[in-house]
Amino acid sequence: MTDSLPQQRHEGAPRPEPLRFFGTTWVDRDGGYTLRRAGVTLVALAAAVTGALLLRFGYQGLAIAEVGGVISALVVVMFAACSALAFRSTWKGFTRRPEPNADPAAARSLQSIKTIGFIGTLLAWFIRSLSEAPGEKLRRTEYERESELYERRRAARTGNPAARAAKKRSGKAGKRR
Repeated sequence: MTDSLPQQRHEGAPRPEPLRFFGTTWVDRDGGYTLRRAGVTLVALAAAVTGALLLRFGYQGLAIAEVGGVISALVVVMFAACSALAFRSTWKGFTRRPEPNADPAAARSLQSIKTIGFIGTLLAWFIRSLSEAPGEKLRRTEYERESELYERRRAARTGNPAARAAKKRSGKAGKRR
């Protein structure tokens, strides 16, 4: 995957954070960004449908084994709940960063739920990629804020400080008259 980093005009300027499957093509939406988004959308949907079919075959296996209605219902509820939690967790990851004081053990325990509820994760990727690269809005907001701060700091430092001081002195002298 070739990433197209925007041309940085100055050393020390903020650099965009790469996104999974997109690199930094999201910044200018070039370098195959549209094709990548279409690919992510189609693959996520196809994987979710395939996963649902595999779960259906598993459920049919439970029916053939005649394990009982309670066990079958528990399996359906477990996969539905895990998929909902995985969807919510994945969607939240697209819109905001994890809190700095978040418990790493809780994140690790959520990984197993997201693995079981993989269909929810895939559906979150599918839905988000219909409008943008998943996580793009968050990264774009952060990148634009950092770029704006950098430009403000840089503009405050430009020019000859002695000339600015002389300009201020001449401006004050003119006001006294």
